[in-house]
Amino acid sequence: MQINTETGLIENSPYIASPNADARPADADIDLIVIHSISLPPGEYGGPWIEKLFTNQLPADQHPYFQEVHQMKVSSHVLIRRDGTVQQFVPFHQRAWHAGQSCYEGRETCNNFSIGIELEGTDNSTFEDIQYQKLAELIDALSASYPGINKTRLTGHSDIAPGRKTDPGTGFDWNQLKSLLA
Repeated sequence: MQINTETGLIENSPYIASPNADARPADADIDLIVIHSISLPPGEYGGPWIEKLFTNQLPADQHPYFQEVHQMKVSSHVLIRRDGTVQQFVPFHQRAWHAGQSCYEGRETCNNFSIGIELEGTDNSTFEDIQYQKLAELIDALSASYPGINKTRLTGHSDIAPGRKTDPGTGFDWNQLKSLLA
């Protein structure tokens, strides 16, 4: 996996621009990866709904849960689907709106200095081996492209927004990821 640092995009990976992004602060160094999980509707996989959410096109009338979230303005830099497909929504040099109110090592507003990676899944389900493999490949590529990122600068959404968020959840195997990064 290769990243073009001029465009901030993964080479040869699908890219659909999310409007839910903006410029990072001028003094912000990218030095953290935040791992999330998402499924829409909750517990269901596949389909266009995550893409629709990240591009502000989620139809409220397609599922009762969508009525709660269709107006949210959120995004992530990357989504890794259950089959290992890597889909990019925000160039890495831009700020994706993935972390919300958050704090890491005393620094607030993690969107300013982090990269958000969503795994298709739920807080209490296991993830697929191919998702871990693609996540490790992406982390390796990010580490090679952005000097502030290394294999220890990884955290879960629940760790930077405790009490507010629970993802990637108990089903995420940090040890499996770390073994692939070794």
